[in-house]
Amino acid sequence: MARVTVEDCIEKVKNRFELVMVAAQRSREISTGSDLTIESDNNKIPVVALREIAKETVSVPVIKDIIVRGMQKHVDTDTLDEPQDDSDSMEEVTEIETLADAFEEKIANYQSDDLDAGTIFEDITQSEINN
Repeated sequence: MARVTVEDCIEKVKNRFELVMVAAQRSREISTGSDLTIESDNNKIPVVALREIAKETVSVPVIKDIIVRGMQKHVDTDTLDEPQDDSDSMEEVTEIETLADAFEEKIANYQSDDLDAGTIFEDITQSEINN
């Protein structure tokens, strides 16, 4: 009986991979206590999820959004309630500023008549790599 449900769902969600992702997410929601939108009739949770998708009693775009948000690596810091500790990023900024100052100092030490700019940067880069 689940095969008929899958074929009904393909009319609603065109991509089979996308259907699997949406049905799996809805199955997880059901197993964690989300309310059913149809009668279960003693069917297993994945079958119930597929039937909900086929009967359009759940919003597929909302489920897709939940999937995307669950896989995102970047967290929007503007929406967080708690302040973030920016000590790591401040250390990186300080390190970059220190390197920039060192480059400026080394460039200032070169005589403009001795070398061209390309050679200066090659020398600076090599000395930084070696240190």
